[in-house]
Amino acid sequence: MSTTKATVYRMVMPDHLCPYGLKTVDLLKREGFEVEDHHLTTREETDAFKEEHGVETTPQTFIDGKRIGGYDDLRGHFGKSRSQPKEGETSYQPVIAIFGVAFLLGLAISWYVFDTVFTVQAIEWFVSLSMALLAIQKLQDVRSFSTMFLNYDLLARRWVPYGFVYPFGEGLAGVLMVAHTLPIISVPVSLFIGTVGAVSVFKAVYIDKRELKCACVGGNSNVPLGFVSLTENLFMIGMGLWMGAKALGWIAI
Repeated sequence: MSTTKATVYRMVMPDHLCPYGLKTVDLLKREGFEVEDHHLTTREETDAFKEEHGVETTPQTFIDGKRIGGYDDLRGHFGKSRSQPKEGETSYQPVIAIFGVAFLLGLAISWYVFDTVFTVQAIEWFVSLSMALLAIQKLQDVRSFSTMFLNYDLLARRWVPYGFVYPFGEGLAGVLMVAHTLPIISVPVSLFIGTVGAVSVFKAVYIDKRELKCACVGGNSNVPLGFVSLTENLFMIGMGLWMGAKALGWIAI
């Protein structure tokens, strides 16, 4: 049985090893191809190759003499999704990652403290850790976040500095709730920013019918404004009410 062959041209220079070239070779081998791997070792050699084949980027893959294209083109050839979303393309991956890790951390802490993952505290830690992790995303570039936030937040439109204050408030409330301490601070902060946020998102999406990007995971987010951001704010409201009730002794666990 003959092995299917593919030819790859990729940049392998002393000061630059193309990561997509490595991914291309790896993908081909996993798909059962024997790879004829051609290294472009100088900038001049790379530019000459691009000019000869009328392409703007490397690596380039050829199968049966036919040019397939770059790494994403090769993934498409094998029926796989793109390695990176296109500019402006919707992606829920950051949100899934944050909530998924927060959930597992909540279970892990519960397991360590109580020797079981099935506790109410595990859910409390999940929500409070989600708040802290979402705040980190916003604080990476608070200026970009505050700019995107102005598109829909009602309070930030009236008082612009609120866009800078919001992620610090969310992070502070989340950290204090993880520690189950100082509810006199965490509860009102969580209730206030959660309520304002929920009203703002509901108005923008469900009343005004606007199509906007959500600033919930930072200022460069491709997550659409709607369910995710509303969930974040409802989490904060729910957590504020829950922790407030515990602090007042209305709930005993």
